[in-house]
Amino acid sequence: MRFIADLHIHSRFSRATSREMSLESIWKWAQFKGISVVGTGDFTHPQCQNELKAKLDYIDTKLFKLKDKYQEKAIPASCRGEVFFMLTSEVSCIYTKKGKVRKIHSLIFVPDFAAASRVNTALAKIGNLESDGRPILGLDAKILLKIVLDSSDKSMLVPAHAWTPHFSVFGASSGFDSLEECFDELTPNICAIETGLSSDPAMNWRLSALDGITLISNSDAHSPAKLGREANIFDTSNSPRRYALKKGKDGADGPEISYQFIMNAIKTRKGFLGTIEFFPEEGKYHYDGHRTCGVSLSPRETIKRNYLCPVCGKKVTVGVLHRVEKLADRKDGFRPKDATPFFSVIPLPEIIAETMKVGVNSKTVKKEYFRLLEKLGNEFRILMDTPPEDIERAASPILRKAVERMRSGNVHIVPGFDGEYGKVKIFEDLPSL
Repeated sequence: MRFIADLHIHSRFSRATSREMSLESIWKWAQFKGISVVGTGDFTHPQCQNELKAKLDYIDTKLFKLKDKYQEKAIPASCRGEVFFMLTSEVSCIYTKKGKVRKIHSLIFVPDFAAASRVNTALAKIGNLESDGRPILGLDAKILLKIVLDSSDKSMLVPAHAWTPHFSVFGASSGFDSLEECFDELTPNICAIETGLSSDPAMNWRLSALDGITLISNSDAHSPAKLGREANIFDTSNSPRRYALKKGKDGADGPEISYQFIMNAIKTRKGFLGTIEFFPEEGKYHYDGHRTCGVSLSPRETIKRNYLCPVCGKKVTVGVLHRVEKLADRKDGFRPKDATPFFSVIPLPEIIAETMKVGVNSKTVKKEYFRLLEKLGNEFRILMDTPPEDIERAASPILRKAVERMRSGNVHIVPGFDGEYGKVKIFEDLPSL
């Protein structure tokens, strides 16, 4: 059975996060998107953990389900599906190591509330867990890893959005040049990294040091509609790898969806089919630049200008592409022989907005989005599986063409930089920078 998992989101207890990020809303939107397993986010926050315990039922697969009384019944029949929750959180570590201030974000996966409580007890001795759903702690990321490992032999730590400039293990501003520099002798316990919105697996394949590391992708959603903007594809069956997400035999030919299956798949890549990705240029840290001055630069231009903004003379923010170029030991385009595939998508509301020539947040787009879900099924099914002729019958020839172009990668993008998202168009060229 194939299923999609989004394992990095935030609850309403995190700063700059929508109040709509409740378990009820996450459960609902996971079905709209086509997500079967979703992270809870923020189990380190006391109020969040209390809410998780009150609203979720533990099942023997070490996953959780939303209690019936909290489930909304008005889900389109075409989108209905089981949604499982997995206990997850993100921690921000700010500390000094090897003479430099480090700012590292890490994802934590745990199998049960007992392991979550052990993590929380240890972290509460270091800093305030109540101030933010993603706590900021003066803690070495290596020590955080040790705390996670001690909580349960089934717990896992994954470096979050591993390339973003300011808060990641490889970030240009505060990261390291290798996993070993960060985690020392505990590095063998790092079996995956999160690529982040501004990089994709192809960029990461350029580093031979990551050949043994599974590349996962998640939405880091701060609002329900952002769920699944990146995600992971798993398969519990023994069937050959395929990109399509069409239903198999409902799990009859393989193990059921479980926490342990997901952890093993991430560790071994057996049952891990790949990732669903942003086009990395759309991420807000792909290129270098200085947003205040409206300056966006390719890595080559940044080097030519000695890393200085041509407008104000201050240092530019070095983006993900530049950082990958600096650490890479392989040429662009290299693909390891056992590389897991990935599929780059544009969120369906953005495609609808372009074809209808209206704003992505308009009522027109919202109405058409839910009309298509009712007719064709969840968003991932439409983006990745639905035959083009069915899209044309349900919508229009132009939407069919747009989806076909997205699937083939025939899009036009002005890269994002210094916190500014990139701009994607399907039917017209964008001005180069």
